[in-house]
Amino acid sequence: MARLRLVTLGITALLAAACGPGGASGGPTAGAGTQAPSTAADTAAPTADACANPATKTAGKLTVATDNPAFPPYFEGKEGGNTDPWDPDWGDPNSGKGFESAMAYAIADQMGFDQAAVTWIPVAFNTSFAPGPKDFDFFIGQVTYNEQRAANADLSDGYYFGNQTVVTLKKNQFANATTLTALKGARLGAQVGTTSLATIEDVIQTTAEAKVYNTTDDAIEAMQNGQIDGVVVDLPTAGFITTVQVEDSKIVGQIGTDAGAEPEHFSLVLEQGSALTACANQAIGALSDDGTLDVLSGQYLPFNSAPELEP
Repeated sequence: MARLRLVTLGITALLAAACGPGGASGGPTAGAGTQAPSTAADTAAPTADACANPATKTAGKLTVATDNPAFPPYFEGKEGGNTDPWDPDWGDPNSGKGFESAMAYAIADQMGFDQAAVTWIPVAFNTSFAPGPKDFDFFIGQVTYNEQRAANADLSDGYYFGNQTVVTLKKNQFANATTLTALKGARLGAQVGTTSLATIEDVIQTTAEAKVYNTTDDAIEAMQNGQIDGVVVDLPTAGFITTVQVEDSKIVGQIGTDAGAEPEHFSLVLEQGSALTACANQAIGALSDDGTLDVLSGQYLPFNSAPELEP
């Protein structure tokens, strides 16, 4: 598949084409009232002084990591071309645009770091929550909280709450499915190590073995080539796929709690026992309380009108 070169015009068209915030019930939210506990359950609240001048990997700097390529709508490309080493066809975290790029800078600001003090590094998704020391202060990249990941790293409070979603081509035989039962015979794929993959195996429980891909982009290409019937991704990614990336594709439906899925939220990943975890949670709490999370999710992730699949 020819990769889409991300430009500002493309994102503008995406946001114009997508529904605005406040769509059908069951959609995701980044707002207050849904805050989930971090994995450092007994972490004491930080003192104001500790979070005003937190200890980081590099003094005076905040090192933030994400996967490369960095995909929209979480990261937008940089006007004039992406900086090295970020894939030129996709997003550049340094742009400050896209939900997670903007979120990272908002969290940094809460911690006392201006934009110039933030350094981005590429780290593979699966590596981010693997056991051991980290080269970053925090990783942001659609990491859904689960207990297995939390056993090896600190996962912050949630900054986005939403559902896994099934996407197919409109011509596919499963495109009009309304229940998980109707999807049992579908060949579905997802990125390795994701809760999307676990959703295929543990919630949909397809009769065909789930297909595993190194990236979501690889899974999408397999869908376009007819090697699989569809992909499972988070709702915002599904919105981007169907409104910008893949012509004649559609969202079949979200997989919510009524269909047997566990509630999901995205967390920052920090080194296990990091002194920054409590400060990250404090920053996320402040951004939730002042409405910033809702503003950013409404701006970049306006994909909350997809129907929910029945069991």
